[in-house]
Amino acid sequence: MTTDILFIGAGHNGLVCAAYLAAAGHSVTMLERRAIVGGAAVTEEFHPGFRNSVASYTVSLLQPKVIADLELPRHGLKIMSRKASNFLPLPNGDGFLTAPGRTQAEVARFSVRDAERLPEYERRLEAIADVLRDLALKAPPNLVQHGWRAAFGEMLSGIGAARRLGHLDLVGKRDVLDLFAKSAGDWLDHWFESDPIKAALGFDSIVGNYASPYTPGSAYVLLHHVFGEVNGQRGQWGHAIGGMGAITQAMAACCRERGVDIRTDAGVRELIVENDRAVGAVTSAGETVRARVVVSNLNPKLLFQRLVDPAHLPADFIERIARYRCGSGTLRMNVALSELPRFSARPTPGDHLTAGIIIAPSLAYMDRAYTDARTHGWSREPIVEMLIPSVVDDSLAPAGRHVASLFCQQVAPVLPGGASWDERKEEAADLMIATVDRHAPGFAASVLGRQVLSPLDLERVFGLVGGDIMHGALSLDQLFSARPVLGHGDYRTPIRGLYQCGSGTHPGGGVTGAPGHNAARVIAGDLRRRRV
Repeated sequence: MTTDILFIGAGHNGLVCAAYLAAAGHSVTMLERRAIVGGAAVTEEFHPGFRNSVASYTVSLLQPKVIADLELPRHGLKIMSRKASNFLPLPNGDGFLTAPGRTQAEVARFSVRDAERLPEYERRLEAIADVLRDLALKAPPNLVQHGWRAAFGEMLSGIGAARRLGHLDLVGKRDVLDLFAKSAGDWLDHWFESDPIKAALGFDSIVGNYASPYTPGSAYVLLHHVFGEVNGQRGQWGHAIGGMGAITQAMAACCRERGVDIRTDAGVRELIVENDRAVGAVTSAGETVRARVVVSNLNPKLLFQRLVDPAHLPADFIERIARYRCGSGTLRMNVALSELPRFSARPTPGDHLTAGIIIAPSLAYMDRAYTDARTHGWSREPIVEMLIPSVVDDSLAPAGRHVASLFCQQVAPVLPGGASWDERKEEAADLMIATVDRHAPGFAASVLGRQVLSPLDLERVFGLVGGDIMHGALSLDQLFSARPVLGHGDYRTPIRGLYQCGSGTHPGGGVTGAPGHNAARVIAGDLRRRRV
């Protein structure tokens, strides 16, 4: 068969990109290896009668422009804001709760000085986040070698990016330098003195980042997680009713309405390249699908190391892709519960159960967890974030029952000493359950069933290489124009007619839709100008 545009993978960015290109009048076909679209943003039954967001699990970074352009609410998407942002059980039996309009008073319980500094911290961070929100929806300037016309276009793009950063005052520019170069720990230690607020803010710096909060560059990871908004409220997080799969099902409904042919159970075996140009793909079943343009929603390593004959790629590019770093130190669990957990700090139900419940009371705790994971394979005092979406969405569990997501940080992508995650993951999972149980006695006894996804499982099931939820580390050498490789940061690849649209491109990971949005603009422009 033949189509204008062929997509490999139907993750959320692929669906976004396909929807835009179909709206522009192109015939679009998507090939998805799994039986369900959505990539890592899916809702599935993991225990009889219990459904949950199996991998990605919470909403904030999804671009409002994407929501509006794809009319996702009309296609069934509903997002509920959390009543509270984060809840941290503390070692002394106390608890720390952040929530809109309540955080400053909570901080004052631990430090009046920190409470006074918090508004200025938020103002300065938001000023930078505003600029980066704008940059997130534009293709980055690209290093090119194709004549003065291409170079001139990229120069204009670079000037535009510089102008947006130039709107910041000198303090803001200095903050940008700090946030891109420093560790989150150093950044937060400058601002605050009390552990709970630093832990609540610093947790974002190690989400999907196999590093200490004192690792240089982790401050940017913190910043990456504050870009978002929910229902017009900036910096907030929320729950998609029906789980994260509700997002991608709404995207798929938009695609189908616009004429996209989505095929599931249709993995791709190889990319077809003729005369240095991508012209289609061969499916796992042996079917050939030809196209004017091929778009990959895969991790760059999977695309270039498994589907593309290296003879079609420059030697340095092959080397750079081999060095592209993936591995976010994540173990993911879904648990079916007979009842809600009762935390020692707050034993009765309340807003804290709608929050991200973070077991990591200090930056020092997080630092030790990383060091321990590097030598042991996982931290023996692990970092666990728990969400209980069934408190706001009763469609996920039987009446009176609940589901929880456990997002466990600082587990080694590859275990030391040649050990296998298939053999050790239940042992690690037992520790994660016991860690929650220490703060919420009876939690372990309430677990009716569980699904454990090690880094290896996340790679096998969802294509997250090394379990990397970001499709590549968010470090300075893998951001903006250098994501995934300098010279190909504009969604184009060394092969004509082959593009990328996944989280391995700018602006990176999270359920944002931004890479798909940006790639669609580049592809549509190339097709109009007959550059393909």
